[in-house]
Amino acid sequence: MQEFFKEMLEKQYGKETMEKILEGFCKERKVTFRVNVLKTTVENIENRLNSEKIKFQKVAWSKECFILDNARENEIKNLDIYENGEIYLQSLSSMLPPIILGPEEGADILDMTAAPGGKTTQMAAISKNKSHITACEMNNIRIEKLKYNVEKQGASCVYIMQKDSRQIDDFFSFDQILLDAPCSGSGTLNINDKNIDKYFTSKLIEKTEKSQYALLKKAIKILKKGHDMVYSTCSILSQENEGIILKVMKEFNLEIIPIDFIGMEEIPLLPTKLNGTLCVCPNNLYEGFFIAKIRKI
Repeated sequence: MQEFFKEMLEKQYGKETMEKILEGFCKERKVTFRVNVLKTTVENIENRLNSEKIKFQKVAWSKECFILDNARENEIKNLDIYENGEIYLQSLSSMLPPIILGPEEGADILDMTAAPGGKTTQMAAISKNKSHITACEMNNIRIEKLKYNVEKQGASCVYIMQKDSRQIDDFFSFDQILLDAPCSGSGTLNINDKNIDKYFTSKLIEKTEKSQYALLKKAIKILKKGHDMVYSTCSILSQENEGIILKVMKEFNLEIIPIDFIGMEEIPLLPTKLNGTLCVCPNNLYEGFFIAKIRKI
């Protein structure tokens, strides 16, 4: 792992926690998925896994989430339940932002950086396809993946818009917004990747900070007053997380809604500099991830 990153982690968390984080990067993560309740039930998937002799665990915070003990990703992709869109391969950490947002039936919801569609289709499932989700993506290749997953998952309440979310007109307004912001990926690094120096750099962190700030400012502008949004990243660096939020809070009247849900105690957490926010520590089950719930006053 690069020295500059280790120095940043030690400065933010202290040496002991830094070593815990680096140890988490070294562990092989188990395969996880969520059940797509728009197409099937949890019971049906449990029966299917049992028939395939695939052992699994569940999490306390969602009955739709599964952890596999004795199966690899390519084996799951060969099953009909994957081909039919009855399950969606997704990391546990990335399942948390939609759950924390709590998409409501009838709500106008914006997913600002939607591709490849894991969180988008999860929000459609939580709201039983009865919300109105606008999914933004500006990249031509990524938007095709988004369209594919939305169709495969049966997320009929999703409208896909090819646009840079930073350029959305301010006359739009939304009841709920999910901003899973582009980031350095500091919480999901592969410590065995020999090419890590080519894509994970201090310049990348500086670049993502600028886009995160612009995206969050836009989100606040088009969020209805008195309503909530979720800001998340797969980074564990405070300058991409709490730092961005605090910067925007100086310009808008906002409050942090403390994150609290059943089963949260089993998630490995890192300390944060902003009370009520959540930062997940990477280990064999979870990726490093940051989540904040923000209300526009």
